[in-house]
This record gives sequence, C-alpha cells and structure tokens, in this order.
Amino acid sequence: MMPKSSTYSIQAPAAVVMVRPHHFTVNTETAADNRFQTGQEPSEDLARRAYDEITRAAETLERHGVAVHLFEDTGEQTPDSVFPNNWFSTHAGGHVALYPMKAPSRRRERRGDVIDMLKARYRVQDVIDYSGLEPDGLFLEGTGAMVLDHIDRVAYAVRSDRTDPIALERFSTHFNFEPMVFDARDADGIAVYHTNVLMCVATDFALIGLDMLTDATRRQEIVARLERSGRRVVALTTDQIARFAGNALELQGRQGRILALSTTALAALEREQIAAIEDSAMLLALDIPTIERAGGSVRCTLAGIHLTPRG
Repeated sequence: MMPKSSTYSIQAPAAVVMVRPHHFTVNTETAADNRFQTGQEPSEDLARRAYDEITRAAETLERHGVAVHLFEDTGEQTPDSVFPNNWFSTHAGGHVALYPMKAPSRRRERRGDVIDMLKARYRVQDVIDYSGLEPDGLFLEGTGAMVLDHIDRVAYAVRSDRTDPIALERFSTHFNFEPMVFDARDADGIAVYHTNVLMCVATDFALIGLDMLTDATRRQEIVARLERSGRRVVALTTDQIARFAGNALELQGRQGRILALSTTALAALEREQIAAIEDSAMLLALDIPTIERAGGSVRCTLAGIHLTPRG
C-alpha cells in the first residue's frame, strides 16, 4: 500500500518561492509588535550568514524534491524581504493575492518579477491586489496573518494590527474561506503579531500553541474544528512557540510529505510530538538561526505555490 504521505494533498505545495537577501538586517520598523525579533547591529557578517542560510535551505529542499524558485534581493531598503509569504499567496484554480502590509519598508517587498514568473510557469487566472487598503490603515499580512486550511476552507487568524477584520473578510469572501479569528498572547501578556508563529495546519495534523489562546471557548471551538476535519491536534507550549516550533510548513517532497521547520524548532519538540508528526510527514530541519533573529522562521521564508504548472 502506498504510504499516506505520498498521496497528493492540496494542503502541501510541491513548490515554493524563496528570497535570498544580500544585505540582511533586523527590521527596527517592525520591532514594536514582533516579540520574536532579536536586535542586532547590521554587519557584513550578519548579512553573509543570512545569505548562506537561505542558500543551504533552498538546496536542502530541492534535494528532497521540492521545487524552489529562488529570487535575489540586492536592495538595502527591504530588511524583511526574506519573508515573502507575507506579501503574496497563491491558490488552487489559478488565483494570486497581494496583501496590504503595515510597515512601509515591507511594502517595498512586492515585486513584479515574482508575479511574472508565476504567470509564466503556472496557470494564473487572476491577481487580486489588496494593497490599496494600506492608505486606510487596513492590513492583512498574507499567510503570516492567516494560517489557511486549504482542505476545510478555514482562515485561522490572530487578532492584531496586522490582521484587519475588514481586509480578512474581503479575502475570505473572494477566496472562499471561513474566517476564524481569535486572541492570543505570550507569557508576558503581549498580543501575538502573526498567526503562523503559533499555528501550523498540515494534512493530517495541526500544531498550535493552545495555552496562548486567551478565550477558553474559542480554544475549544478551534480544537473541535481541527479534529472534525480529521486532524490530530498537537499542542505546543508557550516556550516551544518562542522557539519557533509552530512556524512550520508542510510540503510535498519527492518521496512523500515533509514538514519543513528550523533546527531551533525541532530541538524544542518532545518525543511524543515528533512521533505524532512523523505518522504523516517526514521532519526536515533547516538551520537558519540568523534569519530567526528577524522574528520569523522557516515557514515565513517559504511562499507555497498552490498553482498548476504549465505544460
């Protein structure tokens, strides 16, 4: 019998976009509400390490059968360009979304050559651009702000300045998702800035920092919804979330589904949690400690491509 993880899943893309930075630094403009950032002065050594980490991560993914479209960022005005999942997403049926970003520096990350590549290599029917909401202060930072269940059509979203309810409602209507909004706070009571740091929805399981969800009723509703969709819920502790254990992405590799996460995240997982994940997907750890200083981990560096290839 063919292993479960080798069958096609709309949840697990077989291709991703990554951006390799040439002048990486930690974005001071986003530090106010991103508690995952670790400040460090810009330096050539920091930039070189970040460049090397993305290079090795892309090579590792490709060795495992994931197609990586690697773009270069040689600019010095886009410190978070290494996290492309925030400014665009792709969807089955040939749909692409462009998102409104809170920080002005992040708005400069949107680039036409990425969209042109998608149109050339994949079947793209339309591009819906929400960036016009920025002057009104309405932000929705892509699959950072939302964790999308492509199977059950649910958009899980932590309430924050980077996830405006009006923008979320527009996206959900256009792309046929049901929004499930909730509040989440860290150990110090600070609101979580992005949903994908505390939650990962894969084909057969979901990782989630349940202790961080402040409303018990909503917590039960989310667990019930995930379990009703046939998923095993793997609860992560607040400490594990702080070590990026929730910032992972399921992908389709050459020999089955894989869960891409960082070496930091893998080291934070307990043996039982690892076993639960490995029932469905192979764990693939990527070493990106320099990138993680900017407040995001592996999932943030990967913009999954849920489009049909041409030819």
